[in-house]
Formats: sequence, structure tokens, C-alpha cells
Amino acid sequence: MNLDFDVDPLFSWYVVLLAFSGIALLVIGAVNVGGLKAGWRALNVLVGLGFAGYAYYLAFVFEGGTYAIFFKAFILPVLLIINAVKAAVTRSQAPAAPAAPAAAPYQPNAQYPQQGAPYPPQGGQYPQQGAPYQQPSPYQAAAPAAPAAPAAPYQPPAPPQG
Repeated sequence: MNLDFDVDPLFSWYVVLLAFSGIALLVIGAVNVGGLKAGWRALNVLVGLGFAGYAYYLAFVFEGGTYAIFFKAFILPVLLIINAVKAAVTRSQAPAAPAAPAAAPYQPNAQYPQQGAPYPPQGGQYPQQGAPYQQPSPYQAAAPAAPAAPAAPYQPPAPPQG
């Protein structure tokens, strides 16, 4: 391990800050702490992987030589963390969406017509107030019609008189 705060404290703190920033961005992107959109979350994860990977490389793989420290690189994680905090604050201050009214449960055996029903029953009219609805069945025989009065017997016309 290349971390030795007595020999090279600047390098060691740089690696620790890289690792901390990388892990923080990974957590923010993976857990969606602030209600971020998918693009911001993906950016947090990618930058977090880069920072954590570089910290791992410097701490465990790097064998010495020259390296460059870019403290300006820490501006990006700070901005991404501020963006996540801002999204969390905005989300917590947003008014809650009104709950949709609950739909009436389906009741297949309910009496029809119900109060305020928009349409009459199939092929009929609403019954009179207080009268039960009765629709004639198409399978019942129609009531026989009353017989017509018998017609007078046929009488030929009278011959012309002359």
C-alpha cells in the first residue's frame, strides 16, 4: 500500500480525497438520494467509478515515479454533490400531489339503475319513482289481440235500374 502520511502526506491525502469523492458519487448515483434524473445519476456513477478507480490505482498499483495532482479535479465532485443536495431540497419542498379519489368497487349484483346513473338500462327507460323496473322478455308470447268485429257478409252491388 502506497499510503504513508509520514513520508508523503500530500500524496496520501490526495488518494484519500479521491477515494472519498468516488465513493460519495457512487452512493449518490446508485441510491438516488436526491431524486436525481437518470442522466445525472449515470454521470455520478461514471465520475465516481473514475475517482475510486484512480484512488485504488494510486494506493495499491502505483510503484512510484512522477504523478500529477490535479486539485481542480475536485471541483466536479463538489458540483455533483451540490446538485444532488439541491435536488433533494427541491423535492422535499414540492407540494404533495393530491390523491386521486378512490374508484367505487365493482358490484356485479348491484341494483340498476343507480341514483345518478347517466344512461337507462339496456333498451328501456327509467322506471317511475318507486316502481320496480320490469322489461318484457323477448321470449314471452305476446298477449293475444282482441278479435275484430265480424264483417258483414258479401253482397253484390244492386243492378242498375233503368
